[in-house]
Amino acid sequence: MSDRLLNYWMVAMRAAIVFVVVIWIANIPGRLQIPIFTEQLLAAVLGLALALCFLTFPFASKTTGEEAIVAKVIEGEQNKIGWSDIVLAVLSLVTCFYVAVRYPDLIIELATRPVGGVVVAGIIVLLVFEASRRVTGWALMLIVLALCAHAMLGWMLPEQFASRPISISRLLVYLGIDTNALLGNTLQIAVVVVIPFIIMGQVLSRCGGSDFFADLAASLMGHFRGGAAKIAVVGSAFFGMISGSAVANVASVGTITIPLMKRAGFPGHTAAGVEAVGSTGGQIAPPVMGAAAFLMAEYLQVPYGDVMVAAIIPAFLFYAALFIQVDLESAKLGIVGQPRDTLPSVWTVLRHGWHFVVPFAVLVGGLLWANMEAEYAALFATLVLIALAMTVKHKGHRMTPRGALAAVVSAGGAVIDIIIITAIAGILIGAMTITGVSFSLTQQLLSASGDSLVILLILTAIVSFVLGLPLPTVGVYVILATLAAPALVQAGLSPMQAHMFVLFSGILGMVTPPVALAAFAAATIARSDQWRTGWTAMRLSWCAYFIPFMFAYSAPLLMQGSWTAILVALFDALLGIFLGTLAVVGYLTAPISLMFRFAYAVLAALVLLPPSAFGGSTMVSIIASIAGLAAVAYEIVRGRTAAKRPAVSA
Repeated sequence: MSDRLLNYWMVAMRAAIVFVVVIWIANIPGRLQIPIFTEQLLAAVLGLALALCFLTFPFASKTTGEEAIVAKVIEGEQNKIGWSDIVLAVLSLVTCFYVAVRYPDLIIELATRPVGGVVVAGIIVLLVFEASRRVTGWALMLIVLALCAHAMLGWMLPEQFASRPISISRLLVYLGIDTNALLGNTLQIAVVVVIPFIIMGQVLSRCGGSDFFADLAASLMGHFRGGAAKIAVVGSAFFGMISGSAVANVASVGTITIPLMKRAGFPGHTAAGVEAVGSTGGQIAPPVMGAAAFLMAEYLQVPYGDVMVAAIIPAFLFYAALFIQVDLESAKLGIVGQPRDTLPSVWTVLRHGWHFVVPFAVLVGGLLWANMEAEYAALFATLVLIALAMTVKHKGHRMTPRGALAAVVSAGGAVIDIIIITAIAGILIGAMTITGVSFSLTQQLLSASGDSLVILLILTAIVSFVLGLPLPTVGVYVILATLAAPALVQAGLSPMQAHMFVLFSGILGMVTPPVALAAFAAATIARSDQWRTGWTAMRLSWCAYFIPFMFAYSAPLLMQGSWTAILVALFDALLGIFLGTLAVVGYLTAPISLMFRFAYAVLAALVLLPPSAFGGSTMVSIIASIAGLAAVAYEIVRGRTAAKRPAVSA
């Protein structure tokens, strides 16, 4: 098959994914009185995504998943599609569309587990396993395989780990076609809810939205000290709200910001670390966040707007901590900002790109005030964006109808990894459900913690961190939302606190060695040492390791409680973060001695720890906050005094 013909087929499949999803959300089949099961839609989209996956990540590729994104976007690596990839793509289309077309009859026939149905289900499961290996690597696939093996052989294990015997035919049918597994809520959220947001992000990126947000970040931050790094922080936050992928964010924004930071005077590993941490925060930055946030709304059975609101303060604290550290590092290195006359003014940027802000206002308004479903709000915001982009010029250009169509179709390729990850996550959930392992592991977590919330949180954070090293955030969240979140709720946390704790803890693997995909991607751009970059990113994101514990003990940080309680909790969190950053960087207006850095670290811990850690007394926290404010004032006065003191001649 020629490359041109193959490319046409891939474009057609991308367009088909977007087309069927939009038609479904618009309820066209219902309006035409055509009865279609949701599972038929999911099977069709899964078949298209699997076929595209095998052609996009061919067997001959030296990299997988996020690493492949780095290789293609940054290094320009291209891999030849082989006949085995084409065969797997065709097999994906045939088997999945067979299920999509015959689903109403299959759900009746499969009760008797006919050979043909078992074979089709088994092929689909194996295809999802191989696609997952290509998208995420071996780790997630091996975890699910282990759970499947447990389902068949668990009866041979000790009582606390045992499960009832399950035949392979029943297991394959359950995992491949049942609505509690592959064709369940996890895949449905990805297809019906996440894809509209990906469409919006693709259109925004291709009509000049990325340039607008980059210019806005430069106009807001460029003239401050360390302006280049602050542009990276703010720009990554803006772009992360659109993409929700740490590595994609690095690959898109980092190619601009990292060289800019290096030219300003930042060492390569520091520039790469700043970009990696800033990009990772995009997964928790409202209003779009990452795919896991939509799954959270489904697990909690709440509107997505509730999840978005709950994430506002934690995301703000994440970026505030990074911003403060960048500012102090800039002061320590003596890096000044750019002259104002070399930067566009904020009003100029907004005057020329105001129409890029409107769709976000429409999206937030639709979610919070119009009570629209997330997918409807996203599609409506996208329509507004396309209409404005085709009407209003930005930098002398308008989006053409052909450009808008190309942007929408490109979303069909951008969702491949999300669909594959949520598909195997559905299999994972099915394997845990059919064996009952989720309930038993939850009880074992509670038993291991000795009914101590602190120990349970630490155990959950460690598991989240370990799983987050090799797995994508969605995979980590699905596993721990099933296993650990129920235990946290039983231990006393609200469901929102428990699930947010799991989500925030799961993103840290992106910047933590030995994997640290976002940090290593940034290191590739910066041409810096990967390990040094990874450790630098870990240091820059120190606060992210503590933020989940902060809102686990302080519900107001998730917008739960009165405005007074929320503001007090936010003030204490910012003060503690600032003191902790002084201890980490060792500089404010002058170098800070090791003894004082240790003292500030202790003060930060006392401010950030909840009153319950002191037997319920708030007096210790109040005294620590007062002492912290005094410490900041002391450092400011000390630095200014040192600056005014005349130099002593030799």
